[in-house]
Amino acid sequence: MNTARQPVDSDSYVTGQQEPFLTTGRIGDALREAAACWPNVEALVAVEQGVRLTWSELDTAVDNFAVGLISMGLRSGDRVGLWAVNSAEWVIVQLATARAGMILVTINPAYRAEEFRFAMTAAGCVGLIVGPAYKNSNFAKLALEAEPNLGNSCKQEILPAIRVAIQFGSRPIHGFVNWDDVSAAGLTYSDKTIDNVFSGFTEQSPVNIQFTSGTTGVPKGVTLSHQNILQNGWFTGGALGLTERDRLCIPVPLYHCFGMVTGVLACLARGATMVLPGPVFDAVDTLDALASEGCTAIYGVPTMYAAMLRSPDFANFNLQSLRTGIMAGSICPVDLMLDVMTRMNVGQLAICYGMTEAPVSFQTSPADTIAERTGTVGRIQPNVEAKIISETGQIVERGVTGEICVRGYNTMIGYWGDPAATAATKDERGWVHTGDLGIIDANGFLHIVGRIKDMVIRGGENLYPKEIEEFLRAHPAIIDVQVFGVSDRYYGEELCAWINVERTSSLSEEDVKTFCQGKISHNKIPKYVRFVQSFPMTVTGKVQKHVLRAQMEEQLRQA
Repeated sequence: MNTARQPVDSDSYVTGQQEPFLTTGRIGDALREAAACWPNVEALVAVEQGVRLTWSELDTAVDNFAVGLISMGLRSGDRVGLWAVNSAEWVIVQLATARAGMILVTINPAYRAEEFRFAMTAAGCVGLIVGPAYKNSNFAKLALEAEPNLGNSCKQEILPAIRVAIQFGSRPIHGFVNWDDVSAAGLTYSDKTIDNVFSGFTEQSPVNIQFTSGTTGVPKGVTLSHQNILQNGWFTGGALGLTERDRLCIPVPLYHCFGMVTGVLACLARGATMVLPGPVFDAVDTLDALASEGCTAIYGVPTMYAAMLRSPDFANFNLQSLRTGIMAGSICPVDLMLDVMTRMNVGQLAICYGMTEAPVSFQTSPADTIAERTGTVGRIQPNVEAKIISETGQIVERGVTGEICVRGYNTMIGYWGDPAATAATKDERGWVHTGDLGIIDANGFLHIVGRIKDMVIRGGENLYPKEIEEFLRAHPAIIDVQVFGVSDRYYGEELCAWINVERTSSLSEEDVKTFCQGKISHNKIPKYVRFVQSFPMTVTGKVQKHVLRAQMEEQLRQA
């Protein structure tokens, strides 16, 4: 039952319009419907692989692989790990496991053997699918490093639950079955229980486990249902105006919500074409895909857009077909967003706010003003509620900073196998406490202030790093900056700024402090300033501030 009280205009409580859901609630059924509605429309283009599939062809490939998995003994509810970079096969696995009622466990391609073992064990995976090696990540060999006896169930001691291991993109090594053999088995396998497998689950059933990106600590397995992610793709794609005439470039990682939900499932729900430029982001490859494929939409995190705009080859690509897209994943600098809208022709660029535990909850609209699209993350999505609460749990007034909480169809089932962690994040009334600080203004737009854990308490005063970062980014020599707190015996915490500048810049620590003096409060001026070429980041483009803090405190101890 919806227990929310009626909103008061002065309260930081908002609820989205009640809009119709996609009529097909399960992902496999939605694919079947897409194949019926747009059989000859291109569904998937993997540029580097030279793969092109229509919705009808994709539906057939997914069916074959789903039945192939069943022929190997996997069933509805089984967890299947997928460890690979972006590819056509990645999308087929996502949709095939969903069609068969299995739960896809997406493994971060940056993981090493120990992290992989942790994720597979935590999720209780009985199946594993790996892609071809990429750079220094040979996924099959790393899996064997984690479990040397993979493929020999009698001797598997480290990962004893794994019954099936499949490899694609290269000749399978010992312990793995070839992808083609699984798909071929799907063509010939006949079992009267298959229909039961395909029908033995609902839209409320879990379909995906994604491990949190680790910006603050140990990853947890966020468990999402068919409804959570399919309907989120439906509404997000609808807000962008996606139709079967659109072609969406997806250079972001598929293993994360941005790629597999906002990307793949938005296209599935709306009939748009998915265009994968390559296995991982490359600025020139993405620009080439945008131009050669006539893409009308693009997704990316701020660093991706900045890399494309800085590319020496940028002027060689015709981007006139672009009209819309999303910039998300981290703070979106205003100047960068304006450049994307004008120089890349993405006039309807949107900003979104969401998290793995509750994919896209707020989104800007093309109808919003430039100021609203550059200064906020938009207004509440349909069929979702949000509130801003104080430390005591009370809804605050409009314009007051507090923790962002969301509730609705898009909120996770919970953390896999971790009821205590689930209860700490999703309360008994269904509200997900995001850990983010925000403000809802008088017009219902959400402004992100920062993370609760990022907030610095200096001498009893609350300081918000995002505010200081935005100020420092106005300096012409500063490319990017991260502000965070470090322990201090007198004040409790002091501010530190790690700054990325051009290699030729002569900017000094004293120059930075002089730039701040008289323009921001003295207690907001960082005590420590360091110049760096990069920041430790997750694969999805989020800066790991807990790593910055640990590294800086170690430097200070050694000083």
